[in-house]
Amino acid sequence: MALTLRSSTSFISQKDTKGFKTSDISNSIFFTQIKPSCRIRAKISMQESQPSHERTLTSEGRKKEVLHGLPTPHGKNDSRVPVFVMLPLDTVSFGGNLNKPRAMNASLMALKSAGVEGVMVDAWWGLVEKDGPMKYNWEGYAELVEMVNRYGLKLQVVMSFHQCGGNVGDSCSIPLPPWVLEEIGKNPDLVYTDRSGRRNPEYISLGCDSLPVLRGRTPIQAYSDFMRSFRNQFKDYLGGVIEEIQVGMGPCGELRYPSYPESNGTWRFPGIGEFQCYDKYMRASLAASADTVGKREWGRSGPHDTGHYNQSPEDTGFFRRDGTWTTEYGQFFLEWYSGKLLEHGDRILAAAEGIFQGTGAKLSGKVAGIHWHYRTRSHAAELTAGYYNTRNKDGYLPIARMMGKHGVVLNFTCMEMKDSEQPQHANCSPEGLVRQVKMATKAAGTELAGENALERYDSSAYAQVLATSRSDSGKGLSAFTYLRMNKRLFEGNNWRNLVEFVKNMSEGGRNRLPDCDSSRTNLYVGFIKEKQSVLRAKEAVLV
Repeated sequence: MALTLRSSTSFISQKDTKGFKTSDISNSIFFTQIKPSCRIRAKISMQESQPSHERTLTSEGRKKEVLHGLPTPHGKNDSRVPVFVMLPLDTVSFGGNLNKPRAMNASLMALKSAGVEGVMVDAWWGLVEKDGPMKYNWEGYAELVEMVNRYGLKLQVVMSFHQCGGNVGDSCSIPLPPWVLEEIGKNPDLVYTDRSGRRNPEYISLGCDSLPVLRGRTPIQAYSDFMRSFRNQFKDYLGGVIEEIQVGMGPCGELRYPSYPESNGTWRFPGIGEFQCYDKYMRASLAASADTVGKREWGRSGPHDTGHYNQSPEDTGFFRRDGTWTTEYGQFFLEWYSGKLLEHGDRILAAAEGIFQGTGAKLSGKVAGIHWHYRTRSHAAELTAGYYNTRNKDGYLPIARMMGKHGVVLNFTCMEMKDSEQPQHANCSPEGLVRQVKMATKAAGTELAGENALERYDSSAYAQVLATSRSDSGKGLSAFTYLRMNKRLFEGNNWRNLVEFVKNMSEGGRNRLPDCDSSRTNLYVGFIKEKQSVLRAKEAVLV
């Protein structure tokens, strides 16, 4: 997020027209017709989940099993960084169908012509399993997989167990499944809670990971059944068209606590955020941990001097230069709080590893790029999010090791940000943060992939990604996912910048992007020009 959320321009409009008019499009892209390939064979009807461990079969016979493991790192002579593009958050509608398929078809054609490796899409828990426990509808996603396959692109699919809406750039609302919300209504402690009792419905609290609170299933079992259903539905395409599964582990799909929620103006940049450990399950865990170390009084509640969401570190007793965070109690609490998050990630990734092992698909997990107050001693905003990272302690190495243990790629954001672009009072250092995460993944032997945190179309941002994709130590990014596909991306200068960026990433970042486009790049998608003089194409569609 940014903050590190994947912002978007929605496909859903107030009045969704059934057709397209060229007069409504100010900058059209013209395409020649492409012959479609064979259709997908996945069953797309509503189905009951059947958790099973049978070997995957293709129409030609038994599929050769590919052991799941750490992706092969780039060799010394292979510094190519494949580029993916995030699709809109509402790519699949609330009814379960692919949104605006003609627009998607043309957009994928354009992206393929630009040389991108593939696209990323969120598989929303709140859409797929909305009709009841273990009742899954993959129809819209099956249509998308077919379309992506047609153009020879790859697909990254996010197992999105969180709510969409209420954060940076969320242009549509996709809540958790209705039956889950019913259970939350009966037991509000199922969701994260701050010190004042404010509940956050973005994601189920990790405090009840192993408790059967979802109609007889634990949250980890519900997530596992969802992933198993996906595997069974698309077994013929895992490791092929579906190259990567990103496993959601928290709000915005990131391994973190929802410490800086923007909904209703609760948090504003660059506030320090608040600890989210006040539901009854988290409080019980804290009390048990305090008993274990013989300090029962430490388990009665969280810290009392942490301030409020929008304060700065020096305004609080806990986060100031030599505050409570440096004491024995502070260290105990932060070890417990961050440790619970690590355990949560470990449980989900262990389940995902078992489910997708042998499919050939990569696994990845996302970590938030919390760069504000990074220059302070306490790194307050990181601490409230669950990353025990301070001037004297590396909070990202344990995360990298945990992910590496399961062969999971660590996906990190804010790759496009420069320190010089940030407000001085926020004590930001996105560049320093990225350097630290790169060092952590190298030490842990874990692959690193990246994203941009905010929508950027300028050559300066692309140049920064090119710089961060390389490493003096020889460990660069394994992939980069660009945020996000929308109308603005296909505008003249923006499109030319993207095309040049993809080209440079494919060449290992050897060429820097120019500050301005003086060459008037004429990449064929078929020739994007500011003056539309060619009207011979058979289809003209813009996202």
